[in-house]
Amino acid sequence: MDITQFPQLNPPQRLLMGPGPINADPRVLRAMSSQLIGQYDPAMTHYMNEVMALYRGVFRTENRWTLLVDGTSRAGIEAILTSAIRPGDKVLVPVFGRFGHLLCEIARRCRAEVHTIEVPWGQVFTPDAIEDAIKRVRPRLLLTVQGDTSTTMLQPLDQLGEICRRYGVLFYTDATASLGGNPLETDAWGLDAVSAGMQKCLGGPSGTSPITLSPAMEEVIRRRKCVEAGIRTDAHQDGDDEMIYSNYFDLGMIMDYWGPERLNHHTEATSALFAARECARLILQEGLDNGIARHKLHGDALLKGVRAMGLETFGDLTHKMNNVLGVVIPQSVNGDQVRALMLDDFGIEIGTSFGPLHGKVWRIGTMGYNARKACVMTTLSALESVLNHLKFTTPQGAGLQAAWDHYGSQA
Repeated sequence: MDITQFPQLNPPQRLLMGPGPINADPRVLRAMSSQLIGQYDPAMTHYMNEVMALYRGVFRTENRWTLLVDGTSRAGIEAILTSAIRPGDKVLVPVFGRFGHLLCEIARRCRAEVHTIEVPWGQVFTPDAIEDAIKRVRPRLLLTVQGDTSTTMLQPLDQLGEICRRYGVLFYTDATASLGGNPLETDAWGLDAVSAGMQKCLGGPSGTSPITLSPAMEEVIRRRKCVEAGIRTDAHQDGDDEMIYSNYFDLGMIMDYWGPERLNHHTEATSALFAARECARLILQEGLDNGIARHKLHGDALLKGVRAMGLETFGDLTHKMNNVLGVVIPQSVNGDQVRALMLDDFGIEIGTSFGPLHGKVWRIGTMGYNARKACVMTTLSALESVLNHLKFTTPQGAGLQAAWDHYGSQA
């Protein structure tokens, strides 16, 4: 092998303004570069305890079991669903974008009986629509996505916990793309389980998934762990629980690893844990509400700028996520060509979408470390330049001026 074919790693400089991942905060990158220590070193277990405490603040919960699952955001989703769903369980999934379909797929792999309700992409569900479906299906679990980046929509969750309690339903949400940039109140909204990802509003690299579990969800998981170990209590004599098929994603075992027992399960991803700790520390240092307001400020500035350029936006804006905007691609423009020019000539990445929206919208994110005025203004300037280069005429400077005006009005 000619080793000269493999030069030292030197990724190109990019401004990541798509739906994620984003540029990690430099302070997070510095934390990641810290030297490794052993997984049972007292310093390491102390950092693990700090991570649990910090993410209770981010999730706004008192849940004891608030921790990290090693793996990208999908690992957190899969750990919760595989640990909670028993074969044959009815689950209800309100689908309003690609990631609702993902929850369906994972639930089916867990051998659940999956029921869905759907709205057109660009819309969300009313609480009444979800309650009606719960009354009809009588599911054991409600599986929701809070913010679906494929449509840029944010599903209201604040009334669903009370509905779930009335019907004895466990309530889960995937907050991968929303946590840290949009309000999420785990305890106040009655959520039994939440999973998230680092590479969006939390401002870090993908690789760990913060999760939180209510006492009710912990009990469900612990019951299945008893069955796996061959321990049956009176509550288990009916034999309705079955072994969790995954070892790596068995949350009962992961809780024992994170708990005071420190039972060996896997080797903690030390550098990723350092990054996740710094992400949470920075969010709470800024103030969670202040961070959400920052995401809204810059998301709204981008929206004003895009509209002033004569571009249409996608979906019901009353339910838009603070941190990502869908922009309708003009019919006279090749959307992929615009993205290529943005990347090649300006070093800026924006996204397209999936399924019925592929090639029809761009998705532009303002999240985490990139929820900053300079990022918004640079992106608007580049987009305007590229569009005019491709003969799609925009009012000269109107996008930048609209964003400036918005910032001025919020000062």
